Amino acid sequence: MKKAISQQKQQEILDLLKKRFERNMARHKGIVWDEVKAKLEAQPSKLWTLNEMEATGGEPDVVGYNKAKDEFVFFDCSTESPKGRRSLCYDREAWEQRKEHKPKSNAIDAAAEIGINLLTEEQYRHLQQIGDFDTKTSSWVLTPAEIRKHGGAIFCDKRYKHVFMYHNGAESYYAARGFRGVLYV
Repeated sequence: MKKAISQQKQQEILDLLKKRFERNMARHKGIVWDEVKAKLEAQPSKLWTLNEMEATGGEPDVVGYNKAKDEFVFFDCSTESPKGRRSLCYDREAWEQRKEHKPKSNAIDAAAEIGINLLTEEQYRHLQQIGDFDTKTSSWVLTPAEIRKHGGAIFCDKRYKHVFMYHNGAESYYAARGFRGVLYV
């Protein structure tokens, strides 16, 4: 699949990202939009991914800069778990193990299709330091191999002004559970 969007669509997503960036300056203190824009324009496939993140309800925004790798970090910053990425089990193995009532897909494959990775627990906790997210929903997070090999997966949410991490069978899925992603540009 070709991961490209038209020049017009590129400009539309850049305009949308700039407005979101300017509305939420506390998320990216010390980062300058023109530097982010230059990186994005040099990597059109990243604009395609950000467009997909937006189309599935993620509302991506810059949340950091990795100086060592010279890359900006985007997270899904929608208030609740992205609507277009809910009702998914954790990964393909879990999806294949379901005998009945299979969800349409799984979080790991859905993330890969749009070019992102699930947030780690640490990244999820960082996100919660810059706002209140998932106060009514929950999000799968990247699960350590030791937990996954026993059939489990982890997810997080925020209730009572506190971030909680839970476990569930990886094959489970719920209308209020999706996943949030990270993209490096």
